[in-house]
Amino acid sequence: MNAMNLEAKKIVVARPGGYSRLKVCTAEVPAVGPNEVLVQTEAIGVNFADVVVRLGLYPSAREYVGWPITPGFEFSGRVLAVGDAVTTFRPGDDVFGASLFGAYATHVAVPADYLFARPAGMTAAQAAALVVAPLTAWYALVELGAASAGKKVLVHSAAGGVGSMMVQIARALGCHVVGTVGSPEKAEKVLSLGAERVLVRSDPGFKKGLVSPGERGYDIVLDANGYETLRDSYRVLRPTGRLVIYGAHSMMSRGWALPNPFRLLWGFLRTPRFQPLEMTNANKSVMAFNLSYLFSEVPTLRAAMAQILDLIAREQLQAATPTTYPFEKVGEAHAALQSGRTVGKLVLVP
Repeated sequence: MNAMNLEAKKIVVARPGGYSRLKVCTAEVPAVGPNEVLVQTEAIGVNFADVVVRLGLYPSAREYVGWPITPGFEFSGRVLAVGDAVTTFRPGDDVFGASLFGAYATHVAVPADYLFARPAGMTAAQAAALVVAPLTAWYALVELGAASAGKKVLVHSAAGGVGSMMVQIARALGCHVVGTVGSPEKAEKVLSLGAERVLVRSDPGFKKGLVSPGERGYDIVLDANGYETLRDSYRVLRPTGRLVIYGAHSMMSRGWALPNPFRLLWGFLRTPRFQPLEMTNANKSVMAFNLSYLFSEVPTLRAAMAQILDLIAREQLQAATPTTYPFEKVGEAHAALQSGRTVGKLVLVP
């Protein structure tokens, strides 16, 4: 098969904006460098970070790519061609992998170090959801949170793609897990993943219920909500506890293609500023990270993925069963994700 004779498409965002900015365009099949692999995608993960990229609010997107941009951090598919220096893959291999933007495409060329063999029996859609959510969960829990057996962990938005992975990985490490969700119908899902208790943020007793009477609080709190929960997340840390922040979703307007600038400003003003001297006296830590800036840390990425795949092989971590959208319906996928009503992962299918 001559890869250069194939028809390629990609989704391009020419400038920041709403769902209509996501345009399906014809494209050239990417050239393959000596250490790269060309993959024809079969499924592409959709993440909240992609929404933020579309809105022009993702700093690393501006730093690494600029406009126009093709979003996307993860995909699965079949190898079409390999560079001269690549010995780990060959044409026809089923793979999944990471891409520093650009995954919303029918053909993706990435360094071989960013690719992994698709586990036997796993669908393309499941494999396309194996990068962003599991790696975010792993880095937050293990690298920053120092999770270990017996520690108590609070996972916000525990029914989402990242949150559900956090619940499972924390349980696999022997932690005690409490989850929070945005609506009651999501609670059963989180309990089925191993959480000992689930709290609904809309309940009147939510804040008081975060810590049961007589308890000292949490060793690790994982929060991507932003100002809605950050203050309470810090409050319920026990001494030596760690608050790990990986997003600020509450600043986005739910159900709207574009963010409300007043909501953004209001959210920024309400976001707590953690005072170093108070943190020292309370013996609490606050950490934050952005997964896109970790793509250069290849040894960390590969070591984490090896442990994630091992958990899947030992059936301690369930591969997600994503909700699929046709490639051309990418705007609908973004709208669903911004609605706050989704459970688990969403993927595009070219």
